[in-house]
Amino acid sequence: MPVRSAGLLIYRFFETRLEVLLVHPGGPFWAKKDEGAWSIPKGLIEPGEDELSAAIREAQEELGVEIQGAFARLGEYRQPSGKVVVVWSAEANATLSVEAIRSSEFQIERPPRSGRIQNFPEVDRAEWQDPQGSARNDCRPP
Repeated sequence: MPVRSAGLLIYRFFETRLEVLLVHPGGPFWAKKDEGAWSIPKGLIEPGEDELSAAIREAQEELGVEIQGAFARLGEYRQPSGKVVVVWSAEANATLSVEAIRSSEFQIERPPRSGRIQNFPEVDRAEWQDPQGSARNDCRPP
């Protein structure tokens, strides 16, 4: 059975445009990568956790803000790695600002084999983007 993740496509209407909130992963691997790196907040579904709870939990961990509202299941897609991502949507609170985002952190040994453990944010940036996308994001329609 493939690994399953859940994500939240957070959207808003800004003036007359539809925008989606995309995040850029943190850490040294992604530090100089922009193209294809942006995606919706998402992560692994924990044992015993339902898809929507996982999507909300991951978004809150990666954004550091509480996510509320009416949620709709959009579908799922398979990543090149074989992982299946289940996508839910939610309209953003009008006051949600990317400047307010504070991601949780993870630890890795850096530099490799140095014995030195460093903290990095799960997400180092977030932006409101056009849902039609660009080469910068890794969003595929479910």
